[in-house]
Amino acid sequence: MTEVRAEITANVWQVHVEAGQAVAEGDTLAILESMKMEIPVEAPVAGTVTAVHVKPEDQVQEGDLIATIE
Repeated sequence: MTEVRAEITANVWQVHVEAGQAVAEGDTLAILESMKMEIPVEAPVAGTVTAVHVKPEDQVQEGDLIATIE
């Protein structure tokens, strides 16, 4: 299982995946917004999203869990 974590403190702007969805390495899982910049969160591995831990409008801190991929 791979945990995908936020690399910066930001707001969750969009979530592009849901639990059960297959993803390829490099697919965008979510887009964070910080200081008017959009930061894509990409899948580090191919697999199936087992859980999404954020929703739009959430605030995340560096290291917070965004999604898990199996």
